Amino acid sequence: MEIPSLGRRLAALLVDWVVAALSAVAIAGVSYPPAPLDEDPSQTFIIIAFFVVEVALLEGLLGASIGKRLLGLRVEGRTGAPIGIPRALLRTLLLSIVLPAIVMTDDKRGLHDLAAGSRVVRVVRA
Repeated sequence: MEIPSLGRRLAALLVDWVVAALSAVAIAGVSYPPAPLDEDPSQTFIIIAFFVVEVALLEGLLGASIGKRLLGLRVEGRTGAPIGIPRALLRTLLLSIVLPAIVMTDDKRGLHDLAAGSRVVRVVRA
């Protein structure tokens, strides 16, 4: 198991955010960039909802979101299997409020990973 760099994790997060934003634009008609929060907070919340659904479903079922797959990362439980939708949803909701992701342990697990019983690993291809 290889612990991925913070840069790789942030790049995967950026890819997932762009996918969610583009999906919200295409499906829900949200403008991008969204209107400022003090004018119309609904647009930002729609993008966040798309992000949470996309990431939670893909990580819960397949072990990797689009961004993580592209950057060679995987979210897994203690057994190495995907964590399932309920735990992935908890993890992604906590990630969305940022602070739990910033506070990390020595092995680079954020509070969102500790709460969900998950870890992010780098997929090493032979």
